[in-house]
Amino acid sequence: MALKLQLFILRKEAKMKDSDSKVIKVERITPVSRSREWKTLYFEHGRPGLERIGELKGLCKHCVLRETCALPKPAGGVWHCKDYKTLAKKSSLYENVIQQLEKAANIVHSDRDICQILAATMNEIIVHFPVKLDDGQVKVFTGYRVQHNNALGPYKGGLRFHPLVDIDEVRALATWMTWKSAITHIPFGGAKGGLQINPADYTSEEIEKITRRFTFALGNNIGPEYDIPAPDVNTNPQIMAWILDTYMTTVAPNERNRCLHVVTGKPIESGGSQGRNKATGQGIVFLIEKWANDNGFNLKGAKYMVQGFGNVGSWAARLMKKNGSKLIAVEDVSGAIHNSAGIDPDDLSDYVKNHGGVVLDYPKAQPIDKEAFFSAKADIFIPAALENQITAETARLLKVKLVAEGANGPTDPDGDKVLQNRGIDVIPDILCNSGGVIVSYFEWLQNKRSEFWEMDEVDRKLHKMIIDAYERVRETARKYKVDWRTAAQIVAISKLENVYHERGIFP
Repeated sequence: MALKLQLFILRKEAKMKDSDSKVIKVERITPVSRSREWKTLYFEHGRPGLERIGELKGLCKHCVLRETCALPKPAGGVWHCKDYKTLAKKSSLYENVIQQLEKAANIVHSDRDICQILAATMNEIIVHFPVKLDDGQVKVFTGYRVQHNNALGPYKGGLRFHPLVDIDEVRALATWMTWKSAITHIPFGGAKGGLQINPADYTSEEIEKITRRFTFALGNNIGPEYDIPAPDVNTNPQIMAWILDTYMTTVAPNERNRCLHVVTGKPIESGGSQGRNKATGQGIVFLIEKWANDNGFNLKGAKYMVQGFGNVGSWAARLMKKNGSKLIAVEDVSGAIHNSAGIDPDDLSDYVKNHGGVVLDYPKAQPIDKEAFFSAKADIFIPAALENQITAETARLLKVKLVAEGANGPTDPDGDKVLQNRGIDVIPDILCNSGGVIVSYFEWLQNKRSEFWEMDEVDRKLHKMIIDAYERVRETARKYKVDWRTAAQIVAISKLENVYHERGIFP
């Protein structure tokens, strides 16, 4: 094979039988590569903790990487890795971001000097810190915080805990945060951060230790008027509370209550805002409703599918239910499920909470493979997982009218072209999932003012801000006769360009 990925070695094997259905006894699996390709195969296919499994099913004979990776096929039979053979050839996520910037800048003839500023990050912080785990072992962790731009206000962006986190990904995510704030007219800049860990490998007590130590390592690189973290993939209000508490110990006692807004997405009791937990999903649904109204589309009875059933995907699914829409397919790291008669998102959410946080084996739906998931006949697709899920291959399979991007960067450039050529509408990520940063801004304001807003006030303000942003993007798309992703980018860089022209460049 052309692609040479030496992923791991099976050591101390017992008898390996030739049938795919037989069991292979494995005492230990030792990774021999820490490349992004290996981590993608290992983690995005839902196989964390593989080293500790004693019995593994036979190899998948349909996988094009079978001979080089030897990764056993899971019992569910829904895992396929044929699309990963081109991973090594893909451009980086940050390169995709810069391509989007250049495309929009060329259309509106943006100031090239300003574009040069926007194409670079301002600060990139990488920290390595030790933590003593529950068994007494000391492990060194790697964390990132990238601050892209603060022309509009303090840096703002989430922290994610995921084994695939790297500096390239965080650069891209930080840049997208700058665009989101500019599109929605929020006085924030863009930042992002993350820890290169799989949370499933650690106890709750260890996650607390790791989080607190990461916060301490970041030190003055975060602050309530400088850089404000928030939840992201695999982080939640509890983790924000630990960050808040740790940060408060680093400032003078008489200043601590003035630092409540150092993070957003906190628990309500610790200064969080009503509606923050559902904010991203709520924003997605507000925009889908607006799109449906603009296009004369009736959401009652409409079919939708969701990729990723974490905070964003599950909230979007549950809120879509209120419109009378029908959830027919869901995919997450464990696999995909389908039921043409409909899946109750509230019931599925309860199941996921009580069954390891994954959808596979949900008894009221049938397991399907990735190709069948993308090929499911629906009206709306909400990708709310990780980046680069809609590729040229998967985009050709979709049978939907609208893609509402709940995740950051779920569509790669090739996939985007296919969607455009097929006439599938797209509400791009930097608009579609901006509900989170909007309500984070509300939480930040409430903390600064010592106020507390009720849910209806939060939802009303969120609706106004995100629909205003939608209309700005819509009018820009019409004016320049461009797709919505490019239009959203034009709105963002035009606002930032105006700010730089007004302030000037410090000599």
